[in-house]
Amino acid sequence: MTLSPLVFAALIFALVVSISYAVLVRWLPDPGKERLAQLTPGRGSDHSTLWSRLQKRLLAWLLWLSPWTAAMSGGDEETPSALRVRFGHAAWRSPVALQIYFTCKTLLTLVLPLIAWALVEISPWHPQGLQRFLPLLVGAAVGYYLPDWILSILVSRRQRALLHAFPDALDLLRVCVQAGLGLDAAIERVGREIRQARPELSDEFALTGMALRAGSSRAQALRQLSVRIGLKDINALVSMLIQADRFGTSVSESLQVHSDALRTQRRLRAEEAAAKLPVKLLIPLIFCVFPSLLTVLLGPVVVTLARQLIKPVG
Repeated sequence: MTLSPLVFAALIFALVVSISYAVLVRWLPDPGKERLAQLTPGRGSDHSTLWSRLQKRLLAWLLWLSPWTAAMSGGDEETPSALRVRFGHAAWRSPVALQIYFTCKTLLTLVLPLIAWALVEISPWHPQGLQRFLPLLVGAAVGYYLPDWILSILVSRRQRALLHAFPDALDLLRVCVQAGLGLDAAIERVGREIRQARPELSDEFALTGMALRAGSSRAQALRQLSVRIGLKDINALVSMLIQADRFGTSVSESLQVHSDALRTQRRLRAEEAAAKLPVKLLIPLIFCVFPSLLTVLLGPVVVTLARQLIKPVG
């Protein structure tokens, strides 16, 4: 008995998902164990050590392959600066991030078509003519655009976390400034205080503090913060702080006004998401819940009517 292509594809999908889940559960580090290992000196986690070792080997292997994929990047001078800015938005600050990115993109573009071709060959579905090249094209397209898609997801997730954390951080900055700290010292102090609750914003404040200690002007350090985050609301905040520092206006009042504005925008975004929820639930309700409910309610009635109307012969 031969399996249909749909059943075979479902089995392959279930197998891949099961193996991936098992690998992730087995090899991904546990944040709680990592935190406990950091707080307990002299006791490291074997899983964390193994995962770090695997990461180092994978990184070394990708860097070894990077000369063959350097043509895609076009060199440092010809590489679009927008891509490096997106790396900064995703907190990819490694100097070899660009090489690893293009290496992964090239490998996925070459390997995924081969996997798709192998799956087609072992499946009962054997396309003819130009259809034989369709899995190769789909695999190449997925491999080429998958790194861009992952990068976009990481950027949007990190920007949402930063935007959600900024109103509370601005309140802490205002308290520190009103207590007598300068803006530079307040930024570093707030960055240390929110390390556990808001690690993304804490990293950005730490980088800004290091830039200030390295000799950068306050305006330059704040502009670099705005470029690393890449949000319009943060650009407005940075411009306001630069203007307040230039003209000598009250920084605490400016921080209070902007934190209130950011908090209002956060509440409006939450209300907008809540208003969109019924529309998003409409399709699952119609195609998933309603047929099941209709079957449960009308199924016994249909069976009873069928028994009454269709009499047995003889």
